[in-house]
Amino acid sequence: MGVSIDLKIADELGVAERQVRSAVELLDGGSTVPFVARYRKEVTGGLDDAQLRTLEERLRYMRELEERRAAILDSIREQGKLTDELERSVKEADTKARLEDIYLPYKPKRRTKAQIAREAGLEPLADGLLSDPTVNPEAAAHAFVDEEKGVADPAAALDGARAILVERFAEDADLIGELRELVWGRGRMVAAVREGKETEGAKFSDYFDFSEPLTKLPSHRILALFRGEKEDVLSVSLEPEESPDQTEGPSDYERRIAGRFEIADRGRPADKWLTDTVRWAWRTRIMVHLTVDLRLRLRQSAEEGAVKVFATNLRDLLLAAPAGTRATMGLDPGFRTGVKVAVVDATGKVVATDTIFPHQPQNRWDAALSSLERLAKAHDVDLVSIGNGTASRETDKLAAELVKRVPSLTKAMVSEAGASVYSASEYASAELPNMDVSLRGAVSIARRLQDPLAELVKIDPKSIGVGQYQHDISPVALSRSLDAVVEDCVNAVGVDVNTASAPLLTRVSGIGSTLAENIVAHRDAEGPFRTRKELAKVPRLGDKAFEQCAGFLRIQGGADPLDSSAVHPESYPVVRRILESTGGELKGLIGNERVLKSLRPKDFTDDTFGLPTVTDILSELEKPGRDPRPAFTTAKFADGVDKIGDLKPEMVLEGVVTNVAAFGAFVDVGVHQDGLVHVSAMSRKFVSDPREVVKSGDVVKVKVLEVDVARKRISLTLRLDDEPARDKPADRQRQGQGQGQRPPRDRKPQQQQQQRRQGQRDSGGGGAMADALRRAGYDKG
Repeated sequence: MGVSIDLKIADELGVAERQVRSAVELLDGGSTVPFVARYRKEVTGGLDDAQLRTLEERLRYMRELEERRAAILDSIREQGKLTDELERSVKEADTKARLEDIYLPYKPKRRTKAQIAREAGLEPLADGLLSDPTVNPEAAAHAFVDEEKGVADPAAALDGARAILVERFAEDADLIGELRELVWGRGRMVAAVREGKETEGAKFSDYFDFSEPLTKLPSHRILALFRGEKEDVLSVSLEPEESPDQTEGPSDYERRIAGRFEIADRGRPADKWLTDTVRWAWRTRIMVHLTVDLRLRLRQSAEEGAVKVFATNLRDLLLAAPAGTRATMGLDPGFRTGVKVAVVDATGKVVATDTIFPHQPQNRWDAALSSLERLAKAHDVDLVSIGNGTASRETDKLAAELVKRVPSLTKAMVSEAGASVYSASEYASAELPNMDVSLRGAVSIARRLQDPLAELVKIDPKSIGVGQYQHDISPVALSRSLDAVVEDCVNAVGVDVNTASAPLLTRVSGIGSTLAENIVAHRDAEGPFRTRKELAKVPRLGDKAFEQCAGFLRIQGGADPLDSSAVHPESYPVVRRILESTGGELKGLIGNERVLKSLRPKDFTDDTFGLPTVTDILSELEKPGRDPRPAFTTAKFADGVDKIGDLKPEMVLEGVVTNVAAFGAFVDVGVHQDGLVHVSAMSRKFVSDPREVVKSGDVVKVKVLEVDVARKRISLTLRLDDEPARDKPADRQRQGQGQGQRPPRDRKPQQQQQQRRQGQRDSGGGGAMADALRRAGYDKG
């Protein structure tokens, strides 16, 4: 059975079965995805981390499927109903839905009308009418009247027979599977506003009169509809559209049910009763069942899409460019409670804190500026990190004046999402025990400019606020995906074992929270690690943990230069062989591109270390410990553009991408209100995924197309030669408008405007994308 799972996953991934089998053995043996992807390429045939994550997810699903399959076989066997044909059907079921369809007739359930009718002896009547429609139903029913069994008259007998057939139709696995796919391909999701909810549910106004094919609904729209329904604003239903040639008479669905059981209206005595039974089965049982199934499929599909958006944005945020080891001043903006200030040195250690009141109502601008100047000079500050929350633009002005006084400073705006969560966390209390909670946020803001990854790992990923409808998503699926992203990012960058916090170490391959705390405790007690070998002295860090973590932990300035690289200790013998062939010393080899590029990787392979590993080693020796993250840059916001009212169509501005969704990207242009670049305004070419063009943290130039001050919405474009809208927004078309894209050159300006408005609808359902949507004004209807 394991082999069949391996083969199926291999087919899905488009790789060899042996690759999957080897990867599964490694994962089952306790290896992590980052370790397998980086250090076991020979074993898996070079499967990368993305393939391994997919493999891991599919393996989990298929093993759950096998467990369910075994449980179902046991249940049917205990009932004494397991035939060879039924067992074969169960074993061949390739999805959970198909498995449950087959199991439905045998699934223990409360007594149904059909069961009561069978107990009353009415099954022969149902079978007789179905097999011989020439029989008159009323006449046949007389023979089954039995008041002691609860069958008072012929009508009651026929009702019982109908219940038996309805259940039989509804539990035919092949039929239900066929109808489910038919409704999926033809059906539509329809929504309308509930009476009297127009004002209260204004944020869902774009769905007050809505209809769209199921197959075209994107994840964010599905979740918006379900949220509107949950909040009792929208009435949402699934309508099974009929085939185009359907005019009158039985529906296509009813004809398929009838055809399955050879029912046809040929004027025979039982034909009308049987066709009415089919209609009753479709309308009261089968369609209800399929509606539940397909709504679940929509939700699962939407959740998968939303989890993917969250994971991608989180990855971009974690792998954002670090400013590096430079003294930094963090400013956590505020009006009434003041701007919290924290200065950290190059290592992130807090050296000073303060609270200033430059804004209303105190307006102590000059005093605040003097305090910042004094702190900057006293601690040789290089960077000023400004949180992007309330009063951020005003505080950015203050920082600009500070830069004029201290020209060596560089200022940058950073996302403060999750800073308040960190401030009140148990870890922050332990890390900054004697500091007021309000000041801890400023420390986090300073550190996340120095190294976003190292700081953000201290916060629950769900609290970072880069998700799409994250509160509507399964917490288990979301946590699993986000934890995988954090793990991949941390291990892709590598961790300095002598400076890393416990939360950062926890995310390293093979190290959990207990080992991370043990590493920090050992470091505090014994001093910095000099070699990777010394990790063996850490309590409970055994051979397996060392194998998994050693290559991702860095020791700067230690006894062995290789310990600062991504070369795994198990591969050090390969480096020694390379040294023997070059006749030099290790320090002279590391970074020597000329010599390293002249070497042939295959000359150093053996039975243990193959070509992929040796190639990786040579690449690592060229640029040891290289950081895969981009170089640090900052956006320059336009002077005099401080609030949304300052924006005018045709303005070209520099901004920072704060979030990317399926329908476009949000960009901070310095007015404390993110603008939306819809996917249709990203490129002259067709864009299926906005992430093909931008990612969170990118510095971009955008042009303003439309500004809606009242609703706090800004429409932007990355195509700087686009013409801004000249007309007032027209009534939106709510019947699936904007679902497809053609290349922009084929669109008329009016069509482009309509699609941008469609993007506003896409993003407007109940505060999607959390932080980004709030900042962009899309949670206000």
